[in-house]
Amino acid sequence: MLAGILLLAVGPAFAAPGPRHKQQPADDNSSRPVSACEPSLLDSPFIPVDSWVYPAMLRLYSLGFVDNVFLGMRPWTRASVSHMLEQAGARIDDADAGPATDEAQAIYEALSEEINPDMEGPCGSLQGKTRVESIYTVMRGISGTPLRDSFHLGQTIINDYGRPYAGGLNNYSGASGYASSGRFTLYVRGEFQGSPSATGYSTGLAQTLSTIDTIPFLNPATGRPYNQATIPLGPIASVADFRIIEAYASTHVLNHEISFGKQDDWLGPGLGAGMAYSNNAENVYSFRIDRIEPLHIPLLSYLTGPFRYDFLVGSLKGHVAPNAPWMHVEKISFRPTENLEFGFERTVIWGGKGHVPITLHSFLKSFFSFSGVPASEKFSRNDPGARFGAFDFSYRLPFVRNWLTLYSDGEVHDDVSPIDAPRRASWRPGIYLSHVPGVPKLDLRVEAVTTDPPVSTSNGGHFMYWEVVQKQGYTNKGMLLGDWIGREAKGGQGWITYHLSGNEWIQAGVRNQKIAKDFIPGGTTLNDVNFQVVKRVGRDFEINGNFALEHWKAPIYPTGTPVYPAPQNTVTTTTIQLTWFPSRKVSF
Repeated sequence: MLAGILLLAVGPAFAAPGPRHKQQPADDNSSRPVSACEPSLLDSPFIPVDSWVYPAMLRLYSLGFVDNVFLGMRPWTRASVSHMLEQAGARIDDADAGPATDEAQAIYEALSEEINPDMEGPCGSLQGKTRVESIYTVMRGISGTPLRDSFHLGQTIINDYGRPYAGGLNNYSGASGYASSGRFTLYVRGEFQGSPSATGYSTGLAQTLSTIDTIPFLNPATGRPYNQATIPLGPIASVADFRIIEAYASTHVLNHEISFGKQDDWLGPGLGAGMAYSNNAENVYSFRIDRIEPLHIPLLSYLTGPFRYDFLVGSLKGHVAPNAPWMHVEKISFRPTENLEFGFERTVIWGGKGHVPITLHSFLKSFFSFSGVPASEKFSRNDPGARFGAFDFSYRLPFVRNWLTLYSDGEVHDDVSPIDAPRRASWRPGIYLSHVPGVPKLDLRVEAVTTDPPVSTSNGGHFMYWEVVQKQGYTNKGMLLGDWIGREAKGGQGWITYHLSGNEWIQAGVRNQKIAKDFIPGGTTLNDVNFQVVKRVGRDFEINGNFALEHWKAPIYPTGTPVYPAPQNTVTTTTIQLTWFPSRKVSF
């Protein structure tokens, strides 16, 4: 696939119209040379995956007003979203008046207000500008004993960049911004994080979980317990630290973003999680090549439609068995019709101290290895690593394409693709109703999820997101990089949202997680209901309030020996986020 990516990099770009600016003078570009305004020479920063832009654009797509959207590959650049809005604006202008068109117009105006100011200027792009993107503070109060163990018992807070949290008052205050000149961009998002101390897991519980993971509890060199990021052994100290959430330098080459640093990724069409990659864990430092605009190749694209691809390679932290492995990820997605998108993804975790050295040779071996590996090779320096394959699709259903979107995300371990081994695969199917009949401002989304396939190899949690050598598998700094549902579990999520405007809403949601008893003795059950209100004060100040009530049971908690009946733990989480999106930009 790497050779294919390099060959495709020089292919022709998919023709996309420029940004839609009704008030921009027609002769804005007359004073500049054409070459200086070529889109292939101009850079644009990515939009963080937790931005409101994504659910807004997904709703605009599901209403049928835009087609050139790749749901299974996020983030998108600001310039790419501007190109999507061009198509949406033209369709809204041509559409018949009605409630759905009114909703699309509100979304379009909110997105244009966010995206288009950055695209203004002689070249209609970010050429020679700096911007403070956001300044925010998050205050989170938690009562009770929250779970922060995605690799075993579950999580109270999900898809939150692996931020620390504990019972009491937690705070995260930070800012994001970027500078762009021509084909180059520098983006930074950092924050001060504070969370209280916590009791953590008892020694007995930590020993039980270490045994399940087949990791020795005690370090033979010191006689003390290993510091396993995947097991929150107590006592846990309070946190008062500064963390970089994202920081990368990128350059734009022929509609590719080539970047290095700490950067968001989300691979999959779901709202609740991405099986292959999400923002559930702290971002990985990586090198990345991302085809940000759809590519159209004559003859081939007649069958496949336009497509995009993504590649990254970086190192994982928080592993002890072996320490400091690396991972590489490749994905390619196709849009053969305006209503269908499907994609294939592959993740390999390889190397690590004392196992396989990180070299170009070991990388190429892991990259091109697809066959089974005997035990003699698995535990040697020739191990190609832990291989995971994913497949996802989204489909706007016939006759109701402006109402219903069906999608699914699957992943499998030690097989090429979930399509090859559906019974061994984990799945997250979902359906999205873009507006409820008679109530056009209301939408509904439901997703189910399972990582507990009915195969013997999954017993004891030793299959999905785990590996016989890379025992802390699919984690970075202790948190799962993929779906928060974890290993050998079932559950789902649902949301019903009333949209006050294009970027304001009221939402109610539910979440369920049930972990198998043959993995965690006695199993684990988690249920929560949550409510969110997002409101703008003026154009640039946002108030985001969230309340969640959670009940969880784990017979193994807190001693490591199951106790029946298991006591019910109740956790309430109240989160208030205040965000300022400065309108003023500085040009140079």
